[in-house]
Amino acid sequence: MLQKIFITLMGVSSFVCLHAQENASEKKESASTYKLSGFVDAYFRNDFMRSSDNNRTSFTYSDKSFELGMASLKLDYAKAKVGFVADLGVGRRAEEFSYNEKGLTTAIKQLYITYQAKEWLKFSAGSFATHVGYEVVDAPANRNYSMSYMFSWGPFFHTGLKAEATSGKSTLMLGIANPTDYKTAPVNSTKYLLAQYALAFSDDVKAYVNYVSGKRYTDSAKYGQYDLVLTARVNERLSLGYNGTVAQYRFQKKNQYDSKSQSWWGSAVYVNIDPSTAFGLTLRTEYFSDKHQLSAMSLAPVGAGILSNTLSGNIRMGDLTLIPEFRVETANQGIYRNKAGKVRSSDASLLLAAVYKF
Repeated sequence: MLQKIFITLMGVSSFVCLHAQENASEKKESASTYKLSGFVDAYFRNDFMRSSDNNRTSFTYSDKSFELGMASLKLDYAKAKVGFVADLGVGRRAEEFSYNEKGLTTAIKQLYITYQAKEWLKFSAGSFATHVGYEVVDAPANRNYSMSYMFSWGPFFHTGLKAEATSGKSTLMLGIANPTDYKTAPVNSTKYLLAQYALAFSDDVKAYVNYVSGKRYTDSAKYGQYDLVLTARVNERLSLGYNGTVAQYRFQKKNQYDSKSQSWWGSAVYVNIDPSTAFGLTLRTEYFSDKHQLSAMSLAPVGAGILSNTLSGNIRMGDLTLIPEFRVETANQGIYRNKAGKVRSSDASLLLAAVYKF
């Protein structure tokens, strides 16, 4: 009798444990995770030649004025294999980032859905920040506050579909999107191709090879941009970064494309030094060339080349970071003007920014 009771109890116990495990598994699969983060930033910039026109990079077009950057709020949500990112921002920085948009859509930095089809395969659909370049739109993610020429004249974001496949230390991304920086495709435009190959040589050394190509809808020019990013952490106090990019255009003449392409290109080295957790320094040295007047040098008589050196401090006080910054630029011709209208081949500026993140 006792043996029968014991066997019965063991059976019931096993059923209860199995049912509990199934419920736990179901709860684990149905559990959702989310993260809410954001930041605000503001700055003051002083141009030594007393003209805001000398600034040709993004987000800091001002002189002797206190300026608001952006208030940003980002929600990352995931449940089982599906998730989404809603990344919103308001302010001048957000408006310049979404320069092709009007109304409320200027506040959308990123808005996309993800699907983790396999452990090694993820799909994303919507509008997402570009994979091209070393710098990003969010001020807390950059150690320099002012932006590079390569960031300012490359793509900001893409709206479309991309797939990311990971194998070991390598990741391959392929995607198709609207023309660069458009959330809604212009009429009669064609789609762009996106690609990236990322390789982690180790936890401290990584490389990213990036590509974007398509036909520009405004003039049907064929466009292709090739981009390389390298990052290396030497030790706790020193890290290095590199970004090199070239954007090529082939223009249409009498219904035929020119056999020769025109291009702009840039190259930058980033040296990051952190003597302590409370203070860091970053020196960005960038050379940008646009002899065909395809982008930034449109205000110059002929396309110019610019050597830009930017030294930025990072004074960290918890979630608040103060960024004092000194920037010096020298061009191979006179492209800078003072308040009186006189042309010079060099210029300098001082900037102080405050960035608070949470």
